[in-house]
Amino acid sequence: MIDALAIAPGAVHLKHYLSDKEQRIVAAECLELGARDAGFYTPIVRGGHPMSVRMLCLGRHWNARTYSYEETRSDIDGLPAPVLPEHLEGLARSAANEAGFTFAPDTCIVNWYRAASRMGLHQDKDESPQSIAEGAPVLSLSIGDTARFLFGGLRRRAPVQKILLESGDAFVFGGAARLRYHGVTRIEPGTAPPGLGFEGRLNLTFRKY
Repeated sequence: MIDALAIAPGAVHLKHYLSDKEQRIVAAECLELGARDAGFYTPIVRGGHPMSVRMLCLGRHWNARTYSYEETRSDIDGLPAPVLPEHLEGLARSAANEAGFTFAPDTCIVNWYRAASRMGLHQDKDESPQSIAEGAPVLSLSIGDTARFLFGGLRRRAPVQKILLESGDAFVFGGAARLRYHGVTRIEPGTAPPGLGFEGRLNLTFRKY
């Protein structure tokens, strides 16, 4: 049963959104896409430092050096970004609807976290000015090990809420919450349900560019 928890105006935590079967299907789809050309890679950010996650961009490529979206992976191999599958796009639409949003995502970033992976506090603000002005939500689906997620305010030093995102959970933030800072401080190894076919955590983050 889906348990919708209001975290802040515009932010909703949908616990147990994906069933065990749906989680296995999504995990298999991501792993298959990630094994193709233009699949998973390690992003290199400004300054030449590698991120601690592996990344797969669908619909559009996010360039970690320029913090911008593009059609091809110009910072990696020049290959075109893979298409966002209709099945995944549909899951995101439905989850957003559960949280009270009408959403038409056209891009998804899949981050593969391992035990030592982290994601510092940041804002998602590389989408188009129109999308941000509309408050089009960011929607994440978690599959695998539990993540300790931080959800802050509109300033980096604002107080943060600490939230456990478990396998199958969805988290949606848009409207007034669209530019809130957020990050991941820890992955808890061994907490994933059995039979997913991988180790760590897959986080699918959907956006409308």
